[in-house]
Amino acid sequence: MRKIIYKLGVLLWNKRIISHYNRLKKSEKLSVEELRNNQVEKINELIKWAYQNSSYYKKIFDLNEFKPEDFSSLDDLKKIPITTKKDLLSSSDEIQIRKKTGKLIYSETSGSTGQSLKFYRNKDWDASTRAAMFRGYSWYNVEPWEKNGYLWGYNTKSTFKVKLLDFFQNRFRLFSYNRDAVIDFSKKLESAVFLEGYSSMIYETAKIINRENNFKKPNLKLVKGTSEKIFDYYHRETLKAFGKKIVSEYGAAETGLIAFECPNGNMHVTMENVIVEEVNNEIIVTNLWSYSFPIIRYKLGDYVSLKKESCSCGMQHDIIGEVTGRIGNIIFGIKDVYPSLVLYYIFKNLATKENLIIRYQAQQKEKGKLVFRIENDLSEIEIQKVLREARSYFNDDIYCEVITNVEPIRLKGKLKDFISDIS
Repeated sequence: MRKIIYKLGVLLWNKRIISHYNRLKKSEKLSVEELRNNQVEKINELIKWAYQNSSYYKKIFDLNEFKPEDFSSLDDLKKIPITTKKDLLSSSDEIQIRKKTGKLIYSETSGSTGQSLKFYRNKDWDASTRAAMFRGYSWYNVEPWEKNGYLWGYNTKSTFKVKLLDFFQNRFRLFSYNRDAVIDFSKKLESAVFLEGYSSMIYETAKIINRENNFKKPNLKLVKGTSEKIFDYYHRETLKAFGKKIVSEYGAAETGLIAFECPNGNMHVTMENVIVEEVNNEIIVTNLWSYSFPIIRYKLGDYVSLKKESCSCGMQHDIIGEVTGRIGNIIFGIKDVYPSLVLYYIFKNLATKENLIIRYQAQQKEKGKLVFRIENDLSEIEIQKVLREARSYFNDDIYCEVITNVEPIRLKGKLKDFISDIS
């Protein structure tokens, strides 16, 4: 019955999901050469379409003397200038293509790192993204219509729509962290097959369940985290509460799903849907199905590392080794400025050199001062280790303060490792 209800929902929302899912299942064992050849074919179509139908891309291509008909290999992508979030925001009307794209689906970014981008996706773009997610589920023997828990934001203005979507997807949500709500949610998990949502919310729920220590561990096949960085220390709590590590799904509203972690722990790029480049350790994404709002060589804003190795799962898709942090966030000293990526290295060093696993968030309200908000209960010796490691990067340019036993601050539901109140 649930399978029938789910498939009815797919037909009502976007029936192309089924054909895209079948396409992705057939291609998941292709060689890397075959995958790249398919990418060349798809990007050829997209750039010609964008040039003919988007005033923004016609202008950009002409200014850079790039002719779509001369495109012959993925190396030719480098001839196209990189597009930024600022470009998308300032030129959204020129980028958006409404003719010949069929019925469009409204979409917007969360805006948690700045201004929200509003745009419309064509149905193949939407379907290919959802199908990529469902293919990831299939690697864990999970069907999308099976009962699942959902830890996400909740818009009270969309109550009916949210409940309807949850009904079709056989899912239930947790709306608060009070004890009774978590107990009710955990009991429902006992009959669920998978759990998904914001990574930090999964972690917080696991902590509460573990503190109660009287819940029956659910028999979940998959615990999937998305939209946020998954810290290593999250797994300790989720393994205890749910019997599973958090599996990573990586993507964004404007790029679609970029990569999904396989059971062997590697994040495979969905090469059938996107092209991923690494330029100066930054991820550049092209969505091959974005005909209504072309995303071509888009700087998403993350530092990443790409791995050049094979995976024993059998897939030859490119692998994202790690998403190390957000680009563009600046820590201000008295004299100098520092990328927020420094925080990643400070706490990674503490973990590797001192075996000190710290749940942290940094906040800056004024130049030359940085507050580390630590969830752990640290000893004075451990606090001094944090300050010493920070000093090795900032010297005397930034005064650092450590506050322990505090809850992290959330921005629009999301957890960030660095919050700045400085423009």
